Amino acid sequence: MATIAALLSSLLIFSAFSLGNALSLNHYDKTCPDVEATVANVVKQAAMADKKVSAALLRMHFHDCFLRGCDASVLLDSVNKNTAEKDGPPNASLHAFYVIDNAKKAVEACCPGVVSCADILALAARDAVVLAGGPTWEVPKGRKDGRISKASETIQMPSPTFNISQLKQSFSQRGLSLDDLVALSGGHTLGFSHCSSFQSRIHNFNATHDTDPTMHPAFAASLRSVCQKKNSVKNAGATMDPSPTTFDNTYYKLILQGRSLFSSDQALLTFPKTKNLVHKFASSKESFKKAFVNSMIKMSSITGGQEIRKHCRVVN
Repeated sequence: MATIAALLSSLLIFSAFSLGNALSLNHYDKTCPDVEATVANVVKQAAMADKKVSAALLRMHFHDCFLRGCDASVLLDSVNKNTAEKDGPPNASLHAFYVIDNAKKAVEACCPGVVSCADILALAARDAVVLAGGPTWEVPKGRKDGRISKASETIQMPSPTFNISQLKQSFSQRGLSLDDLVALSGGHTLGFSHCSSFQSRIHNFNATHDTDPTMHPAFAASLRSVCQKKNSVKNAGATMDPSPTTFDNTYYKLILQGRSLFSSDQALLTFPKTKNLVHKFASSKESFKKAFVNSMIKMSSITGGQEIRKHCRVVN
């Protein structure tokens, strides 16, 4: 409790992001006491049917929080002339929205009009990590759902091609530190990436090198065999690490071996503090898990919504 309270109170507030209504661990104790168990059950059923769900939900939550705060704006469908966040280029590969739909339906059956979609997504992301073998934590609740979702704003998302300066700026704008940057990057222990996210590292890297010289040659060669220069295979790509459905610290070990997929992953070795943290997390799974929990609580506490949606895909 004390750790969570300290994290919430220390979160930096910027003009575009705010703690808004204070979050609390007991927000639904009286109004919807079974919300956590209800969401956890839906996520568990989905993850049992499809191992890729855990990575999808964690990424969805991250992408939600980085635009307009954790307000479930990423869940809104495009309507009329408005193209929503989920249809912006960085979000094109987001999936498993049906899990949140199902969780919302189950929660509404217990406590109609009480629990926000933003809180359901935050809980689902935590449950997804636990089901993948990662740590658990108590999720502060009380988020509101946003009414604005614009694909044009997804350009603000951190890119897999970012260097360390760009990463530092992107995270600091959201009140997140270098510690948070390295810990949250560990979410790349789960999931799959399409070739487009790392193509620039393995073909025509620069005038001197065809492939990124920081990449292990054998690893680069294996990626080049999957991702051709003129790639015509729609869903070609690679898993983020050799155990893409297991939450562990392999990601950090791969960075040190030159076997990470993204430029933004390898960039963590180009600044002393982030490099030290990569070494720390590579050598200690427990240190990583503790840092990840703290940073997830901090990131998921950036709020910005106004209402409790009846359906997660549309505003009231």
